[in-house]
Amino acid sequence: MAKNPSGLKEFWRKRLVSLKRKPHMIPLVVMAIAFLYYSLNLTHISDTTARIQGQGMGLAGFATMLFSMLSLVCFLNAFPHRKKVNIPMLVLMLLMVGIVIYCDIYYGGRITAAITREENRIDPTGANSFISSAATVLIVHQIILYVGVALLALLPVYGKAIKKINTNIDVEDNGGMGKIDISEDA
Repeated sequence: MAKNPSGLKEFWRKRLVSLKRKPHMIPLVVMAIAFLYYSLNLTHISDTTARIQGQGMGLAGFATMLFSMLSLVCFLNAFPHRKKVNIPMLVLMLLMVGIVIYCDIYYGGRITAAITREENRIDPTGANSFISSAATVLIVHQIILYVGVALLALLPVYGKAIKKINTNIDVEDNGGMGKIDISEDA
């Protein structure tokens, strides 16, 4: 009889097999999480832009969203199915992630300038608490992007380690394989 793994164990085995075939999905998921995190907290960013109205803040927010989406598309094109890595797309994706990180740093600088200036200082508490939330969103977004880039850079290392994991199913032999006659005796 064959040993049939079932339930949760088989679910995780199938996920591990698909991960062995496509280890680049790990950094892709992290980059997608960074995009979702920024997108779902865009209200704080937009409110901060409207309140502070610093030079280039709207453009930085727009560039962050645009290049985040385009970097995901470039990531998908950098790792085509059953083909070698598309190096130009990978470089383009890394360039776009660099632009996103720069825009986050620039936007955070505009927030810092607005809450620390001498005249007409904006207080980030009370009714303006969304400003401190936006600053936190930018920092967390940058950290997630750094983790994604690090995972992408370390892909050859942990990709080989993942491929060494045994995902085979043990099948018991009933011992009768020698008794089977496959010749045609008609």
